[in-house]
Amino acid sequence: MERLQKIIAKSGYTSRRKAEEFIQKGKVKVNGKVITELGYKAEEQDDIEIENVHLKKEEKEYYLLYKPIHTISSVKDEQNRKTVIDLIPTKTRIYPVGRLDYDTTGILILTNDGELTNILTHPRKQIEKTYLAKIDGILTGEEFQRLKKGIVIEKRKVIPTRVKLRLKNKNKNVSKIEITITEGRNHIIKKIFEELNHPVLELKRESIAFLNLDGLKKGEYRKLTLKEIKKIYSYK
Repeated sequence: MERLQKIIAKSGYTSRRKAEEFIQKGKVKVNGKVITELGYKAEEQDDIEIENVHLKKEEKEYYLLYKPIHTISSVKDEQNRKTVIDLIPTKTRIYPVGRLDYDTTGILILTNDGELTNILTHPRKQIEKTYLAKIDGILTGEEFQRLKKGIVIEKRKVIPTRVKLRLKNKNKNVSKIEITITEGRNHIIKKIFEELNHPVLELKRESIAFLNLDGLKKGEYRKLTLKEIKKIYSYK
């Protein structure tokens, strides 16, 4: 027997944290009984309902996408804009792991494996994500050192694990900064550079942990290999 939220996550319905929210709100039933206890244990063959939808056991699928600009990191969009789901032809209900802004490009994982999603997004796992930010202006030496030592965003300091100057164009008054963080807060890279008074003009996420965009063009995707999936699970 396993904790109910873990079974839900493994099924691919949603992440473990989201499953816990459903349980606490009384939206989950096991064999017809409403469960609100996070420690409740069940078996995979039990009849599990979430918001009156019976849990189906799906084959796991794992994709690495080079997200292009002007796509939504969501399963669907109320304004009918293109989503990352539209870029991958599968009948399986996959979803993006985390998100990238509408105007941000780069690496994005999509899957129906809630356990893997939890590994990649849980703050305690400290999964590194590397971004390339094109910013307005040239960082001074003092600003660069301040960035390396950490920037306080919304009362919490973000300390990059790596910072590197990739380009400095004094004629156009722009810079490209490579920055690696383990944070997952929304718009965090943009907020970091806004705090330094150097707004982000373009943003690309180049890697997540050991995964990168090698061999892919914008809008293209590939399946994760079994070796890559096992390596992600090793972070558990």
